[in-house]
This record gives sequence, C-alpha cells and structure tokens, in this order.
Amino acid sequence: MFATAAIRPKQNTLSGRFWHSDPVLGDGFDRMKKILLAGLIATGFMTATPALAALQCGNDSSGFARWVEEFKRVAPSNGVNPSVVEKAFSSVSYNRPTISADRGQKSFKLSFDDFMKKRGGAAIISRGKGMKSGNASLFAQIERRFGVPAGPIIAIWGMETGFGSFMGDQHTLSAVATLAYDCRRSAYFTEQLYAALELVGRGDLSVTARGAAHGEIGQTQFLPLNVVRYGADGDGDGHIDMVRSRADALASTANFLKGHGWRAGAGYQPGQPNFVAIQGWNAATVYQQAIAYMGAQIDGQ
Repeated sequence: MFATAAIRPKQNTLSGRFWHSDPVLGDGFDRMKKILLAGLIATGFMTATPALAALQCGNDSSGFARWVEEFKRVAPSNGVNPSVVEKAFSSVSYNRPTISADRGQKSFKLSFDDFMKKRGGAAIISRGKGMKSGNASLFAQIERRFGVPAGPIIAIWGMETGFGSFMGDQHTLSAVATLAYDCRRSAYFTEQLYAALELVGRGDLSVTARGAAHGEIGQTQFLPLNVVRYGADGDGDGHIDMVRSRADALASTANFLKGHGWRAGAGYQPGQPNFVAIQGWNAATVYQQAIAYMGAQIDGQ
C-alpha cells in the first residue's frame, strides 16, 4: 500500500487524512485539533457528541454488536435519516485488520534520501510528469479554480495510491465504525462515522466501498469528514466521487490545500508561504518535504 501505516496519521484536520499520541506528530496535534473543532461546529457535527458520549466503547469485538445497535438507535436523533443508518450498517462488521493496523502504528524517522527511496520518489516524479502533460487541461482548470499548481497535487496522488492504482481493500464503513467503537479514539472516529453517513445519504459513498484501514477514501485518501469539508465536484456531475472520478479527487485535494492556507502564486518549499498547507496534509516532516520536492520537480521548478 502506498500510504503506509508507519507514515500515518495524516490529513491533520480531519483525509489525510487522524491523530494519535505519536512523537512524529509534535505540536501539530494540538494545532490541528483546533481546526477540527472549528470544522465540526461549522458543519453541525458537534451535535452528535453529547448523545454519543454514553455509548460503551470496547477494546475487542465482544461488545461491537451491542454498540452498533445503540448507535443505530441514537443516530437519527442526531439528524441521520433512519433509512440511511439501516442501509449503511447492513454490511458493517468488526474489522480486525483495521485494529491490527491501528495498533501497529509506529513512529520512525528516515532521512529524506531514505524516505524517497522507500517510497519510490524518482518513479513518482517520472510518472507524475506524464500525468501532468496527459491531464494538462484538468490541472489548468484546477489551478484557475483553487490556485494550486499541478506538482504538489500530483505528488500527493502518487504518494497516496500510486496514481489510483491501489486505494485500499478494507470495507470503509466497517473500518470507521470499528474505530468509532474502539476506546482509543472513539470520539474522533465517531465524528468520522457521522461524516461517512452523510456521504452515504447524499450518494457520494457506496455502502460497499473499500479503502484504507482507517477509512480513508479514494485516489488521494481522504477521511470522510475531509470529504464533507473539502470535497469538490471536479467533473461537474453533481457528486463527489473520490474513487472513480480523477477530476473529483484531484480538485478535492487542491481544495484541501486551499483550505489550509494555500495562496495562489506563492512558493511551496520549506520556509515559503504555501508549505504550511502541505503541513496540513501530513504531520510527518519528511513526508511534507517529499511532497514539496517532488511537486517542484514535476512542475519543472
């Protein structure tokens, strides 16, 4: 998988991407929690918190079925259509691979050169240049709309899923529901679960969708609440399809960066104004540096 568990957590507001008390995060954890809180207030998801506070979390599968029934009972009182709840949970089960991936997260520090080798940076740059030229009109449209050039978007696309070649194999709703039930970060992933239900309700997430182990969706691996907040319709069909629509996934990625302070025309290397937006994508410094470097190479800077 291109977005390895060792590099996560990512998307430091809500895609990217979640947090835990890992040394790799540093001060970004507290800073991004404030951004998440503001987003939840803005989208109305904070209404879910009081009613869900009483749900009994668990650290194994034994209480999951009971938790699901209780969640299904309280979700409509938090604004979710009961039919959407039933539809979404029709194929949800406790997802052991998600828990295994979550428990297996480890911080590590690689040099920039080692990281680039490990993640196939040279191949991403080479193929990324072809992606830029082959989708020139799309990237021009995205830059006009969001002010973000092709390079960093393509670098993220390549880093996350190998340009859409592997977007994950875990049932998305099961992954998010499992982590909402799990005691370690129940509140955070409960908010993600409500966002996933919103996407199901508006037809932007299939109940059979598969993605990464923590519920990340699509070609650039957005967590559900990031899709709600930053998802952009890039192909004009009225929906945001992060899996099948290249235009939607890339436009949403640009909108995420714009939402994290991207300024049209400014530089995005370390120390330049737009590097802060790249920092919003992933909390690992070496990951940020790689996006900036590969983006510049793809953009011919």
